[in-house]
Amino acid sequence: MLQNSLRALSRSCSRRSLYTLPDLPYSYDALEPVVNREIMEIHHSKHHNTYVTNLNNVVPKLEAAVEAKDISTVMACQRDMVFNAGGHINHSIFWGNLSPNGGGVPDGALGDAISSTFSSFDKFKAELSAAAIGVQGSGWAWLGVDPNTKRLGIAKCANQDPLLATTGLVPLLGFDVWEHAYYLQYKNVRPEYVGKIWDIVNWGDVAERYQAVLGK
Repeated sequence: MLQNSLRALSRSCSRRSLYTLPDLPYSYDALEPVVNREIMEIHHSKHHNTYVTNLNNVVPKLEAAVEAKDISTVMACQRDMVFNAGGHINHSIFWGNLSPNGGGVPDGALGDAISSTFSSFDKFKAELSAAAIGVQGSGWAWLGVDPNTKRLGIAKCANQDPLLATTGLVPLLGFDVWEHAYYLQYKNVRPEYVGKIWDIVNWGDVAERYQAVLGK
């Protein structure tokens, strides 16, 4: 059984194409004054790019370890895969979740679902903000939706753990609370950063993600 699993994993790795850093849908200075240009440029071109580079590097290492039946290396590569693939997935969602024309309150089906689940938008905002501020160390706070029940939920994920693989929730809106996302501008005052980021939330993007789950 283990041999079959290793062969399946190897075939899966062989079919992978190279992952690429997505372009931002806006300029590096577009989110100012909430997030300044320096943070955005470093965050995207350095941090996110490093996750993509490391992910592409670990794929052939994992494939070779599977072929060699080197279980210890397979496990080490899997840990690297989770971290770097998670970083790539999370940031790819995060960039779309933000917009220089963002902020306000969502309407339509998403707005109704938020009001139904959390009683009001203000209570939802307070709950997601508290989750983001309360992440210990580095990680993310998310609004997600259960693909089976279609019910919204809030969750925290440590480091770069991806929401879907960790909790079963499909990610809709994520707040990155790694220090590299805000420290150059907000220092160690995470609550100020979390409070300001609501002003650039792209509710159109969040609503599209929600509708995609409802349509399944």
